[in-house]
Amino acid sequence: MAFTPAITGTGVFTPEQSISNAELVEAFNAYADLYNAEHADAIAAGEVTAKEHSSEEFIVKASGIERRYVMDKSGVLDPKVMHPLLRQRSDDEPSIMAEMAVNAAKTALEHAGKTAADVDAVICAASNLERAYPAVAIEIQELLGIEGFAFDMNVACSSATFGIQAAADMVRSGSIRSALVVNPEICSAHLEWRDRDCHFIFGDVATATLIERVEDAKGAYFEIKSTRCGTAFSNNIRNNNGYLRRSRPDGMKDRRDMQFMQNGRKVFKEVLPMVSKHISDHMGDEGVEATDLKRLWLHQANKTMNDFIGKKVLGRTPEPGEQPNILQDYANTSSAGSIIAFSKYSDDLKDGDKGIICSFGAGYSVGSVLVERHG
Repeated sequence: MAFTPAITGTGVFTPEQSISNAELVEAFNAYADLYNAEHADAIAAGEVTAKEHSSEEFIVKASGIERRYVMDKSGVLDPKVMHPLLRQRSDDEPSIMAEMAVNAAKTALEHAGKTAADVDAVICAASNLERAYPAVAIEIQELLGIEGFAFDMNVACSSATFGIQAAADMVRSGSIRSALVVNPEICSAHLEWRDRDCHFIFGDVATATLIERVEDAKGAYFEIKSTRCGTAFSNNIRNNNGYLRRSRPDGMKDRRDMQFMQNGRKVFKEVLPMVSKHISDHMGDEGVEATDLKRLWLHQANKTMNDFIGKKVLGRTPEPGEQPNILQDYANTSSAGSIIAFSKYSDDLKDGDKGIICSFGAGYSVGSVLVERHG
């Protein structure tokens, strides 16, 4: 017997601290000036390239981002540090990632009118996990008091939709009644804030989604009609950090490839058609026409990318509200972005309205979730 899965609750944890483009540019330019002064002789000799200044206009034009939330802004805005400063926690304390996830999860449970006793599984699906083991998901499970099982999942920016598919499949098969998919993302810790081409891209946040059987829903819900995931290997978005680092020559040096790296032009060229085709094929196989869609909740990486995908999928320029963007306030929050958009811009849909949650990123990876509102 197959059961029908549904999204019954969502939650978003937003950090207290935020950084405006103006603050970010001031810090970056001060860093660039320090760097150029320190390497003045090498720059004059043509051995080192001088750092260019950033600007608010450049950031908005390149991304559509106006600000971002972070777990710590003091280190990011210090020209002599240029990365977040997060307190080392003891093993007896909740990890920072689990703490963020628990906050979002409690909101999702409250939204659904449920408690920890109603949850059978926890999936921590995120692009950046603060340790290899024990699984952060199991720590979240323990902190929430959930029985059952938990595991971590990493498919970079597509982690949330891949996690939703895994949860929906388990609910559909009858192996569980419900699952929490949590996406704690501390992207500020893997971003290279010293690189003008990407220093503005990421922010921090945590999201949570409760997936249950339709018959267990206590209020309005979004039936998960269908899910689809796809991957194709690419090095164009990459982070080479990992536990083997110390075993390699010069592994612990301050290397650029230890932080977020991307070949932006290739990513645009290759990912946009991949995502557009993925969504269109998913819709076609499910008999869903563009006119049937009331909303697209897309991965929040770049406004130009979303505008392109929305136009391709709908066959026209999306109307205001059809394709909500939140990246102007949150920046790119990796796996959490499409869930923030869904959580904030879904309550107004009416019974029978359909929409698609889609995320895409490193891998390459793309995941889509076709949902229909009920109640």
